[in-house]
Amino acid sequence: MESRGSQAKAVGQRLLQTGTPGKNGLQAVSRGQVGRALRWFSTAVLNAAFLGMGVSAAVLGPTLPDLAKNVNRNISSLSEIFVGRALGYLCGSVVGGALFDCMNHFLLLGLSNLVTSAGLYVTPFCRTAGLLTAMMSVTGVSFGVLDTGGNVLILNLWGDKGAPHMQALHFSFALGAFLAPLLAKLAWGTTASTQNHTESGFDRSALNRSSEATSDSLFAVPEDVTLLWTYASIGTYVLVVSVFLFAPFFKQSSKQKKSMASAQEARKAKYHWALLCLLFLFFFFYVGAEVTYGSFIFSFATTHVGMEESEAAGLNSVFWGTFAACRGLAIFFATLLQPGTMIVLSSVGSLVSSFFLVLFDKSPLCLWIATSVYGASLAATFPSGISWIEQYTSLSGKSAAFILIGAALGLMATPALSGILQGHYPDLPIILYTCLGSAVFTTALFPVMYKLATLPLGGKQKKSIKSESQKFLPSSSGLQGRK
Repeated sequence: MESRGSQAKAVGQRLLQTGTPGKNGLQAVSRGQVGRALRWFSTAVLNAAFLGMGVSAAVLGPTLPDLAKNVNRNISSLSEIFVGRALGYLCGSVVGGALFDCMNHFLLLGLSNLVTSAGLYVTPFCRTAGLLTAMMSVTGVSFGVLDTGGNVLILNLWGDKGAPHMQALHFSFALGAFLAPLLAKLAWGTTASTQNHTESGFDRSALNRSSEATSDSLFAVPEDVTLLWTYASIGTYVLVVSVFLFAPFFKQSSKQKKSMASAQEARKAKYHWALLCLLFLFFFFYVGAEVTYGSFIFSFATTHVGMEESEAAGLNSVFWGTFAACRGLAIFFATLLQPGTMIVLSSVGSLVSSFFLVLFDKSPLCLWIATSVYGASLAATFPSGISWIEQYTSLSGKSAAFILIGAALGLMATPALSGILQGHYPDLPIILYTCLGSAVFTTALFPVMYKLATLPLGGKQKKSIKSESQKFLPSSSGLQGRK
């Protein structure tokens, strides 16, 4: 009897012991579900933030005549606001990269969105060119912080599965840039005429009355109320998104940060900074060519090819339309193709299309076809480049800031230099030469980057990196829930 009693007692203890892991398993599953939900929520909010950044950045173009009227200036003499915003973006990338490694990610991005919202609210009230340039610089800083932090954070959230989400992030920005003119021109009915783009089109008396009425004030309510509502609506959207960005801040812990930092250290390549320098150059030429072609294709089509202005405007729309559409399609292609494969396909498409643009620079038909192919080829390059380098070495805030500075410098330097050369040699298609040269350079540079990235990764090191990533990344249950 005692032996049976002791056996029954032992069986009961074993049953109790097996019941405890069951509870732990349910708790782990519950934590995993919460982690997945938080990760998807964070991704959705980041996409909403990039959508707002796209709208905020692109709305300046269609509202520029009204802003110029506010400050009693001509558009031709107000170019410093673009320089101010570009310099602000550079500063924001540097500051954001430094802060991203030492403070909570969502807190930083939420604060940057608050700054953007404040800048949008104040912009229509600016009555001097200096103050308007200062506001553009402030919003440029917040753009730089959000762009740097958003790219790194999406990789931290999804790891090796981040390629489609990176494409979606940049598609959100392109979608916002596409919606901005519609919001400014249709939703709120901004009545700025194309005649406002020239000095002769301004109403001198109206400008003089506005100048006299507000000569001693820095801020004043704009005469065009639709301008106010346009910026106020976008600012409100950005403000709401900033509130949602603060939500994940309360779910993170120092343990998650330590785990992520350890994982990043384990995945740092031997030639980490050499790869970053090459990617710096890659993005410098890629972004420079993209902005140069998009900025000058209208004037090139009218002066060099002889198109009507309506046709040239349609050509410009085709370029940016195919660019945005293929960025959306790249979300699905990224689930099937590796980032390196997408970069190769994009580089070949850019090289072929720019070659035909140079070869048949006087042909309208070739210009239409090659422009659409060129816009489609450029679409996936930037997000694929960030996803590609993450496969070989982890990106910290400072690393992301470094390569984004390359993109920002290309954005400023290449269009400016191309425009100057085109003015000195009006009979030559300098814009097309710039695009072809950039395509040749990026196509030749990527194999060098690939060779350098794979050179130190022997079989043992690959296994070590994979084991370290599996060890650390799943530990952050708040953001790294099981897929």
